[in-house]
Amino acid sequence: MTRTTTEGAAAGEPRAAGIKDVAAAAGVSLGTVSNVLNRPDRVSPRTRAKVEAAMAELKFVRNETARQLRAGRSRILAYVMLDGSNPFFTDVAEGVEDAADEAGLSLFLCNSANRAERERDYLSRLEQQRVQGILITPVDPGSPVLAETAAHGIPLVIVDRTGQPGDHCSVAVDDVLGGRLAVQHLLELGHRRVAFIGGPDTLGQVRDRREGALRALAEAGLGPENLVDLTTSALTVAEGRTAGQRLAGLPSSLRPTAAFCANDLLALGLLQTCVSLRLRVPDDLAIVGYDDIDFAAAAAVPLTSVRQPRRRLGRTAAELLLRETDPGHEHQQVVFTPELVVRASTRHGA
Repeated sequence: MTRTTTEGAAAGEPRAAGIKDVAAAAGVSLGTVSNVLNRPDRVSPRTRAKVEAAMAELKFVRNETARQLRAGRSRILAYVMLDGSNPFFTDVAEGVEDAADEAGLSLFLCNSANRAERERDYLSRLEQQRVQGILITPVDPGSPVLAETAAHGIPLVIVDRTGQPGDHCSVAVDDVLGGRLAVQHLLELGHRRVAFIGGPDTLGQVRDRREGALRALAEAGLGPENLVDLTTSALTVAEGRTAGQRLAGLPSSLRPTAAFCANDLLALGLLQTCVSLRLRVPDDLAIVGYDDIDFAAAAAVPLTSVRQPRRRLGRTAAELLLRETDPGHEHQQVVFTPELVVRASTRHGA
């Protein structure tokens, strides 16, 4: 048996076999081949074996995309993450993948890199692909492009942000509480001047974590002047190193004795600077991170961090998305409680 060639193609140049080729090779109708692919229980074992043998010989691969488009929807979910270089988001994506795999769905991963224009382009392309639904950690939760996407009939769930009630389902962590836990811990250890390292403040998580820090100070009878802001342009290791240099350059009378970083990447960069400047952690500077990514526990000085249930965030968001088409579905805003994990960067012997 030889493979067919496309019309006008160079002699001998193969093309992918279609169901017509399979039907001809097996000596059956197109309907029989379709039944083998979609309703195999309707075909006798003998005929099914004959069709499957023809598929194997022709190296037939079904055109799943075409089938899905004919049905009007795909078997694909998509997750538009905010920052693909941050392990937090890849951990969230693993949770999404777990739920998608159990539902027999594929997953597209997109990285907006915290750029609104790139996010908008991805949403447009995913809509054209007729994906079954989109999970997104948006650059701006209030962006009208999210409502536009949902209005076009694409189910959408917000991840790691709190959406507006009634607009979308959302899954997030109580970041105000997380910031409060971090600074309460430092205050309990006797620190009274704490650096807050994080930014840009256009990110809702950064604002919420800082707000939690201020609440912890207020509850201890301390004012906002006890929080030293070292704003960064991104939540990266490099920005953490730079913030460490700025902190070390402060006069000793103004230098904080502890730092709360808006994520673990910043905390790891800060720790690197401390090591290079021979500053002892936690004796000269106690450090708390946020997210509790795997690298936090594996650092040269294991980092105290506020843990988020990363994979559970992703799985829960995907499960909400899969229920979007249920009759009587009502949008839910799920908020998880963070947990402080104490390690050697704040307390000896932890």
